[in-house]
Parts: sequence; structure tokens; C-alpha cells
Amino acid sequence: MTLLLSAGVDEAGRGPLAGSVFAAAVILPKQYDLPKLTDSKKLSEKRRDELAAMIKAQAVAWCVASASPREIHELNILHATMLAMKRAVQGLEVRPEKVWIDGNRVPEGLGMDAEAVVKGDSKITVVSAASVLAKTARDAQMYALAERYPQYGFDKHKGYGTTQHLAALQQFGVLPEHREDFAPVRALLAQGRLFK
Repeated sequence: MTLLLSAGVDEAGRGPLAGSVFAAAVILPKQYDLPKLTDSKKLSEKRRDELAAMIKAQAVAWCVASASPREIHELNILHATMLAMKRAVQGLEVRPEKVWIDGNRVPEGLGMDAEAVVKGDSKITVVSAASVLAKTARDAQMYALAERYPQYGFDKHKGYGTTQHLAALQQFGVLPEHREDFAPVRALLAQGRLFK
């Protein structure tokens, strides 16, 4: 019996107040060397960065995709996440025979055999690999935002609604990269508090 060529899919950045939501799809070969690979949330940033480079070097195929704050606003965060996942799968140069997706939903219209697995990023290696690529891509976007808008501290909070981020929003206003429908952002937009 031949092993199915399977892809793992995971997302990063559903909860933050700013930036895109990212998804990655990864197909690994039968033999690979990715020590300590697990759910990206359980890894240090240094280890995630090391593993991301190793995954890209060893994967049969990989793709990182995203949905923008504008798409999040137009579709809502759930549907924008599904769109990013679908883009990641469709962006693979090799078509998988089976797709494993972290969570409890499969994006519509994938056009291939797919199954959602709750906590798949801790249980299925290809999903763990996808979680690392999605998280490191999302972090890279936050570091780029931190360079453009140092006063917001994106390198520290990665866009999440921390005390520091909420204080910066109050002080400096809403950026185009903020998600309009998320409550703290929406409240400031209602007051016309845009970044000047």
C-alpha cells in the first residue's frame, strides 16, 4: 500500500486587532529531519525560525497565503481564514491526495479529500509544519509593521489586544492595517480616531 501524499494546513493570526490572517499548507516527504517539531505555539521564536527554514528546505511543496484586513472586514474573520487556507492549498505546486486541516472546519470548494482535526497542530506532523510556516510569516508581517509604526509596539504584542497595544491605539489612532470590525478598533473608528 502506498502512503497518500498528504498536506497539512494551519492558520495564524485570527485573534489580533491588526494585520492579515495567514495560512500555510505543507507536504512533507516520507523521510524528513525536523527535530522537536510540534504546534508552533509550544515552540520558542528562535526554534520556530530554525524549523521554518528546515521545513522549506525539506518539503515536497509548501505555500503561505493570507487574507488582508480589508478581506477580514468584508468576509468576517472566519471566512477570511478559510479563504487564506484555500489559497495556501491551491498554491501548492504538488496536488495532495489528502488534506489535514487544523480546527473543526474544512474550507468550501477545496476540490480534494480534506478532513478537519481539532488540535491537529499537536497531533499531525504536516499540520505542525504548516503551523510553523503560518506563524513565522505572520510574525514577519508584524516586524515589518513595527518598523513602519514603531510607536505601536507590533514587535512586542504581534497585533494582539494587549494593554500596550490598546494604549497605543488610544494615543495614536487606528492604522489602515487595523481590523475595522474588532471591538476596540471599531469603537475608536466611531470617534473618528484615525492615525495622523
